[in-house]
Amino acid sequence: MSSIGHNKPPLDPKETIIKNIERKKPILDRNPQFFNSVPLPSWIELSLIDNCNRSCSFCPKSDEKIAPNTHQIMDEVLINKLYEDLSKIKFNGAFCFCGYGEPLLHKKVLKYANILGQLGGVEIVTNGDTLNEKQLIEIYNSRVTRLLISLYDGEHQINKFKKMISCAGIPEGFVILRDRWYSDKLDFGVKLTNRVGTIETGKQNEIDLNRGCFYTSYQLLIDWNGDIFLCPQDWQRRVTMGNIMQRDFFDIWNGKILNKFRKIHQTNRKINPCSSCNANGDVYGLKHFEAWENFYKK
Repeated sequence: MSSIGHNKPPLDPKETIIKNIERKKPILDRNPQFFNSVPLPSWIELSLIDNCNRSCSFCPKSDEKIAPNTHQIMDEVLINKLYEDLSKIKFNGAFCFCGYGEPLLHKKVLKYANILGQLGGVEIVTNGDTLNEKQLIEIYNSRVTRLLISLYDGEHQINKFKKMISCAGIPEGFVILRDRWYSDKLDFGVKLTNRVGTIETGKQNEIDLNRGCFYTSYQLLIDWNGDIFLCPQDWQRRVTMGNIMQRDFFDIWNGKILNKFRKIHQTNRKINPCSSCNANGDVYGLKHFEAWENFYKK
């Protein structure tokens, strides 16, 4: 990660974080859907590939002992199964291709976006390293609704990608450039967490075991092999909620394991692995959290 050589950053990293939060709020803070009186998620993150071409110091992928590149990829059979399961419950939330690897390294990323994009919006979060004008046009012409490019090398990348976007004729707003090149003193321009006790970077929030968490109320993460995890914070994949190749998505979402965590998260995080997590956990999803609270009172 290079130094920019400015006394002040050209952009305010805190402002970038606020903009990202505001962008996602309409999706994650809306009134939840229901199926058989059960609140449904509004956000599903997919880890299409367990490989990244970068090694950022604030990411667990920088340590092969914690998060090695296995080069495993998500199969199309899994995507079709997920589509079928979500169609049955009339899911119309959003998908995010990000997870534990670089999604644009997966050769079928746009095919998967076109399949799941029939149900809801699809965002891709990328470092942009493999991106070129031709691929950018293909992404825009697919069912992808937003492309977020994280810039890690410096301010010069802004001009590089703005030129690419302009030459490709992509309308304003489809691509979001996120400044991530700052030093550790500015938390690299991201909202840092300890990834459930996996890493220590910059100034961290203290772990508060008596703090509830909304994550399990409104979202989950699906790994390359179909394993479902609580949230994208758990980079060591400690507790699997189930596998969508073995069970129906809705049965996992409303299953014993996830409900156990949700009930505890109504008031605290005194359960592993959450007891090691310092993420706020209440930035999004209040309405979903309250819907589950009412569900458990019945």
